[in-house]
Amino acid sequence: MNWIRVLSEQELPEGERKVVEVEGRLILLIHREGEVYATSSNCPHMGGPLVKGSISPDGAIICPWHHSAFDIRTGDVKEWSPRPPGVGKVLGIISRKKALTVYPTRVEGGSIWVGLEGG
Repeated sequence: MNWIRVLSEQELPEGERKVVEVEGRLILLIHREGEVYATSSNCPHMGGPLVKGSISPDGAIICPWHHSAFDIRTGDVKEWSPRPPGVGKVLGIISRKKALTVYPTRVEGGSIWVGLEGG
């Protein structure tokens, strides 16, 4: 695992979110209930930014565009974007459920670190 320092703890207060670029990847950091989570910053449904999405009490980030919901701890799909009636196969590939990418994090020495594979 290649650990990369992305922010100081003070730059991401409790309850806040921030998008950072880490080795060419846009990663959404979420500070919630004393933990820092890191996910891909865009919804895998159609690529909309998640930074303004709401977070449910059970820890799911909800896409503000199409209402897909993903567990911020695991990336698992909790609810997929509802298709309009009658659309059927028209949506094709974009209708297939796809999990949100998550990255390991740690808070150490006053800094927030994100882990990337292969380091």
